[in-house]
Amino acid sequence: MKRHDSLGSRFKNKFSSDSTGEKHRLNSHSTNHFRSQNIEPPSSTRTVNDQKPTIVDHNDLPQTLSGKINLSISLLKKLIIIFSVGIILLLGLLVGMGGGYLCAIIKNEPIPSYTSLNNQIEKTDQSTTLYFAHNVKMEKVPTDTERKKVSFNHISPYLKKAVIATEDENFYQHKGVVPKSIIRAIGSEVTGYGTQTGGSTLTQQLVKMQLLSSETTWKRKATEILLALRLEKHFSKDQILESYLNVVPLGRNNRGQNIAGVQAAAKGLFGVDADQLSLAQSAFIAGMPQSPSVYTPFDQNGHLKSNMKLGLQRKNTVLFRMYRHGDISKNEYNQAQKVDLKTQFLPRQAAPKVKIKYGYLYNLLTDQLRNKLIHQLAKEDNIKYSEITKNKDLYSFYSQKADRLMREHDYHVHSTIDKNVYDNMQIAFAQNADQLGTTHTTTTTDSNTGATVKVQEPVQNGSVLLNNKTGAVLGFIGGQNFKENQLNHAFDTSRSPGSSIKPLLVYGPAIEQGIIGSKSMLADFKTKFGKYAPTDFDNTIGNKFVSADKALEQSLNIPAVNLYQQVLDKTDPSEYMNKLGLPLTQKEYSELGIALGGTRNGFTVLQEASAFSTFANQGVRVNPYYIDKITDVNNQIIYQHHTKKQRVYQKGTSYIMQKMMHGVINKGTASSLTYQLDFNYHNTFGKTGTSNNFRDNWFVGSTPGVTLASWMGYDNLYGDNYNLRDDSTETNQTTWANLMNSVYESNPELLDLNNSMSKPASVNSDKVLSHTGTLPGSVEYHGIESDLSHPTTTSLFYRGHAKELSKHFAIGGTDKNYKLFWDHYYGKDNSYGVTINIDDEKRAKKLRKRSSRTNISKSNLPKSDSVLGSYTPNNRTNNSSDSTNNFESNNSTNSTTIGSGSTGSGNSPNNNADQVAPPVTGGDENGGDETSNVPATGSN
Repeated sequence: MKRHDSLGSRFKNKFSSDSTGEKHRLNSHSTNHFRSQNIEPPSSTRTVNDQKPTIVDHNDLPQTLSGKINLSISLLKKLIIIFSVGIILLLGLLVGMGGGYLCAIIKNEPIPSYTSLNNQIEKTDQSTTLYFAHNVKMEKVPTDTERKKVSFNHISPYLKKAVIATEDENFYQHKGVVPKSIIRAIGSEVTGYGTQTGGSTLTQQLVKMQLLSSETTWKRKATEILLALRLEKHFSKDQILESYLNVVPLGRNNRGQNIAGVQAAAKGLFGVDADQLSLAQSAFIAGMPQSPSVYTPFDQNGHLKSNMKLGLQRKNTVLFRMYRHGDISKNEYNQAQKVDLKTQFLPRQAAPKVKIKYGYLYNLLTDQLRNKLIHQLAKEDNIKYSEITKNKDLYSFYSQKADRLMREHDYHVHSTIDKNVYDNMQIAFAQNADQLGTTHTTTTTDSNTGATVKVQEPVQNGSVLLNNKTGAVLGFIGGQNFKENQLNHAFDTSRSPGSSIKPLLVYGPAIEQGIIGSKSMLADFKTKFGKYAPTDFDNTIGNKFVSADKALEQSLNIPAVNLYQQVLDKTDPSEYMNKLGLPLTQKEYSELGIALGGTRNGFTVLQEASAFSTFANQGVRVNPYYIDKITDVNNQIIYQHHTKKQRVYQKGTSYIMQKMMHGVINKGTASSLTYQLDFNYHNTFGKTGTSNNFRDNWFVGSTPGVTLASWMGYDNLYGDNYNLRDDSTETNQTTWANLMNSVYESNPELLDLNNSMSKPASVNSDKVLSHTGTLPGSVEYHGIESDLSHPTTTSLFYRGHAKELSKHFAIGGTDKNYKLFWDHYYGKDNSYGVTINIDDEKRAKKLRKRSSRTNISKSNLPKSDSVLGSYTPNNRTNNSSDSTNNFESNNSTNSTTIGSGSTGSGNSPNNNADQVAPPVTGGDENGGDETSNVPATGSN
């Protein structure tokens, strides 16, 4: 018994670490063995009386666990089988979907011809190309990448072998792609584990560099594979390798320039040709494509890096791969490792300066391309463009990325600029640029050095020529001197529009709403709107009623403000201005000074040109543009302009406004153009504009075909406060005339001079009294009824007709003003139509006040009206009843003085009110453009 227990214990200890199933098998075997040897099998329990053994619970445990484990193993096997089948099905599904996706790409992807592929893979000049209209090449975007093409036979055999051993050791065996490498790369991309650079052959790398855009999508990867297969079909391995070696990026040279291609690398790093490279030099260059910025020996300034350890280590790695690949012997391998390349790198040289011929145009187009690329990059990164613009650092990052794409990829930017027109405009402007005004010299502090330097402030000009029907910018003037000032004054500066806003904000809506006709009368009397007291040009007041067309011709301020108040009562002017592309704030609209151009931010020249072209285009505004389309390296369109049109004014309004603004040129504030234009100006119309103190001067004019807007002024970049000369209006009109004449000389058809607008059926023509703008009728004067039937003129209305005659016939004016008019009309000697000069009036008041203090008899003083009527500053004579300032009346045959009564020819009721002064040539003083007494903010 003791022996049996002892044996049982030994067996138990021996198999205690075995699995339950195995222990059961061994115990059964041992029992049989013991029985054969007449040895009683070990038992853990017996009765005292040596009865038959009883099996207890713990003897059942091994059998129970064994069954459970067997069941578990069976289930596990089934799960493994199910999982494996699932994986196979999933892989099959993925392969099917991938194949379907690939087929979809094949279906939609145009198959490039041999010639197309050949042109693209051999192209070494990869920077963006800019074009004038009609596909006329302008210039390339200067790239900081140096490229030099070299033939396959003039490349060192060492370099060819080094590149293949390093980048694609099976290059001469595969057909353009390596499936297992692609699967490995995709798995790495999906899981994020492992290297993510091993999926591309040399052929695929060539495709990425030469045939595809920068986007990183699955579609691009699939397209890359397809194009790689096509390359392998059409070209030999040597041709593909030659193209690759001519375009692969290889760091920087000793001038700090980026270099691409082995010839540029050989010259830029070691000063030798590609066929003269040693084994060590070849290995160094061949190691750079993996990370050019890390392995390059030169920094961005052309200086040798202090630490070139990584690049030299990479060289040794390439040598080892060449040795392993059987390209070099062990002795060559050892010798090349010992070469000290640091002594063979070139010393630093200065980089060549970049020359840009069309500075303003170049910047205009590249700025837009950069903007489009940033939008594209943001979309690829799933970031909103608005978020980028709000973050300065983020915008800088994407801007630099876009610049790199622009300089390293073959984009094509097609503009609307007509080369012949643009060139002739530059010549015409340059011939008279020194006549724009005084060039001031001042001093400022150089922000980089802190030194005090002298700078010049010339009068700047910004001009834009638009096609009325398409909105295309055909030409422009960006400024005086691009080298001195790169600010584009045609597109990037916003200035006060002055009185050029009047047709857009005041007269156009007033005609549209039926508030006035072309001959409706407006009050030009001294008035106040709260604290706001506008005056006409040169701080004068016409002291009369004036027709709407005359008020616009002479650019009178008080009538414009009176009319704008009526416009505000009848309509919301923002509906017009927003459609014109000239948005203002609600506060600005509520201030009456806005009628004279008192904006807070102002408008660009492009905005003004576009807004005015609306009248020439019969009331329809077409959004302006200067880029027609942008294509990428594959000639795929990444931007295409789409014309947007919007009706602002009805045809009837546009027709009337054209007629009214033709008067500005024919006999108004731009009448100097009548003898400066080389073409028939019969269908030409426009508007002048001058802001306070001659800060800004505008002329915007249109023919049926084009609109040209011209602005003049100082930038005042250095804190100065320079204003234009008093003759700036004349100067700007001369500039406009010279530019338009150059356009006419370049292409007369652009002006479309003979295509005048026909009178729409919606325009009503009424015969009205010249002095009241109303229908003929009867009026009571001092209890006597009298009929008024002449003189008459024709008034044009878009909505409605002329009003019936009444004593209060005009917009604006007080009872006192109307009494003055009717008294004068019926022959009374009074001051009606005599221009009041506010400055003279103030001087007269001071004189009377001083006289009263010195007890001078009032009978010896001149009467107020006499003083105002006879004062002629600057040797000027009496004022014209139809003029806005003293200078004009000096040229007028219709002048009148106090006391002339009905004998004054300009005011006689029997005289034709359409008679006007002959054209004047007095420059800016020949009109009422000055927004006198209008605060800078235009507040009322």
